[in-house]
Amino acid sequence: MTVPEAAERGARTFVIGTVGPGGILPEAWVPTLVEAVEAGMDVASGLHTRLGSFDVLADAARRHGRRLIDVRVPRRDFPTGSGSPRSGKRLLTVGTDCAVGKKYTALALERALRARGVDADFRATGQTGILIAGEGVAVDAVPADFVSGAVEVLTPAAADDHWDVVEGQGSLFHPSFAGVSLGLLHGAQPDVFVVCHEPTRRTMRNVPAPMPSVAAVIETTIELGRLTNPDIRCAGVALNTAALVESEARRTLERCAAELDLPVTDPVRFGVDAIVDRLLAD
Repeated sequence: MTVPEAAERGARTFVIGTVGPGGILPEAWVPTLVEAVEAGMDVASGLHTRLGSFDVLADAARRHGRRLIDVRVPRRDFPTGSGSPRSGKRLLTVGTDCAVGKKYTALALERALRARGVDADFRATGQTGILIAGEGVAVDAVPADFVSGAVEVLTPAAADDHWDVVEGQGSLFHPSFAGVSLGLLHGAQPDVFVVCHEPTRRTMRNVPAPMPSVAAVIETTIELGRLTNPDIRCAGVALNTAALVESEARRTLERCAAELDLPVTDPVRFGVDAIVDRLLAD
């Protein structure tokens, strides 16, 4: 639909639902955003570039009484992390790389836990997760010293049987984003983690660094995660097999499960029951 068609059909917010390296908002997009404001829409963005930094867009929003919503910008200050133990249970999705399915896996796990009567909440740590959940903290927009503290605030002490399912970001092995991933790991203090991996990828996203193995990610996550949770463990692996035909996907899952002695699934194709079974049995 065009912007006027969407407004006529009842759309009230224009959501920028894509992001490139660095989270930059291209100036060429601004006329379309102005058009949306003039059609009566608010504009919501998950990019690092603030919507109000474009004078023509900020002026249009003032004239038409519309909101410019920067989802990625934290709405409060955060303390530094303490590393102190807190009640409740937490699960973190971690990745071998960016864009391998950490958010989807976390959402699927939350839904599966709730379906079994478990008290569970999805905790969004990125802009798209916040748009889905309606709340959260985009940890890559928090100053480095406060990332772990922000995640502690996001996943506070809870009842002993409550699970926070925390959306992972980046990868401990990614040259660009490992700092964010480490702060998230320490702040979440996960009791368990699920590794997310795309098995056909050979280099990491937007850099020439080779992909780490799932086994290496498990080992490193446990080693680094023990700083704030000495009992951290891996509960399973979620493979993104979109690039494989189903027969090859099943063989890949079986091979990985045999190598790691863990439940392995593709959450989109086959659900997450195998991981939830292990999670609740331990």
